[in-house]
Amino acid sequence: MTPRRWAVSLRWIAGKLGAAIGVVWLVGTLVFFALRATGDPLEAILGGPGSQAGEEAVQAAIDRYALDEPLVVQYLLQLRDIATLQFGDSYSRRLPVMDLLAAHLPSTLLLAVLALALAWALTVAGALVQAVARGRLGALVRAGLRSVEVVASVAPQFWFGAVLIMVFASSLGWLPATSASSDPASLVLPVVTLAVPIAGFLSQVSHDALDDADAAPFATTARARGAGEMRVLLRHTLRHASLPAISLSGWAFGSLLSGAVVVEVLFARPGLGRLLQEAALARDVPVVIGAVVIVALLYVAVVIATDALELLVDPRLRRRPQSLRAPDVAVGA
Repeated sequence: MTPRRWAVSLRWIAGKLGAAIGVVWLVGTLVFFALRATGDPLEAILGGPGSQAGEEAVQAAIDRYALDEPLVVQYLLQLRDIATLQFGDSYSRRLPVMDLLAAHLPSTLLLAVLALALAWALTVAGALVQAVARGRLGALVRAGLRSVEVVASVAPQFWFGAVLIMVFASSLGWLPATSASSDPASLVLPVVTLAVPIAGFLSQVSHDALDDADAAPFATTARARGAGEMRVLLRHTLRHASLPAISLSGWAFGSLLSGAVVVEVLFARPGLGRLLQEAALARDVPVVIGAVVIVALLYVAVVIATDALELLVDPRLRRRPQSLRAPDVAVGA
C-alpha cells in the first residue's frame, strides 16, 4: 500500500472513530437530561414514590450518585462513566448494569441478525423474480411486487406482529405466541415481524438500482455476447443493485435494534429492548444510559462494517486513492 493510500485509510478510520465518539456523546447527553427532566432521580433510586427509606439510606444514595453536586457536575461524571463503560448499578435491580446488558444483549443481537439475514433473503428473492419476469405477465408480477414492497415498508411492527400472532399462533396453532422459551420455533414470528418492513424498504431501493443497471451499457453488452437474463443478473446487475441496499444495511440494523423494543414486549421475549423499556418506565438512569450507549456503539460498528463491505463489492472505491467513496454510477462487468 502506498503512503498516499495509508494516509487516506488513516483519515477514514479517524473520521469513523470521531463519528462514533460524537454519536455516543450526543446519545448520552440526550438521555441524561431527558431522564433528569422526568423527575427526581433520588426517588427512583430509593424505590419510587412512597419509599420509607431512612435518612441514612437517603444520604448514602446522595453520596453514591453525587446528587448533591450541581447538574453540570453530575453530567460530567456521567460522561466519564460512559467513556469508561462504567455505568454503575441499576437503581431497581441492584445489579451492575454491565452484567444486565451482558445477559440481555445476546438475545437481541440474535433477533436482529436473523431478521437482517431474512430481509436480505427476501430482497434478493424479489430481485430474482423481477429479473426473470418478462412480457405482460412479468409486468403484472413486477407491479404486484412493488405494491407488496410499499405495504411491507410502511406496516407498523406492533400491528404486523399482532396479525401474525392471531393468524399463526391463535388461529392455526402452528407457532408459539411468545418467545420466552429456547425453542427455535419461538423465534419465527419475532424475526418475521422485524424483517418484513426492512425487506420492503431494501427491496424498493435495490429494485430501482436494478432497473438502472439493467439498462446500462455493460448489461446490454453482456446480452449481446449471448448471456441469458439470469447470468446477466447474477454476474453483473445484481452487484450494482446491491450497493444502495448495502449502504443502508447499517441504518437497517439500527432500526432492527430499536424495533426490538416493540417486538420483545409484544412476544414477551427477554432482551435488551425489553430491559430498556422496563428501565425507562422505572427511570432507572444507569440502565437506560448503558443500554442506549451500547446500542449506539453497535450501530456505529455496523455502519463501519457496511462501509468496508462496499469497498469489497465495488472495486472502483479501491482504485481511487483520493477518496474511499465514489459517485453512484453503474458497476461494470
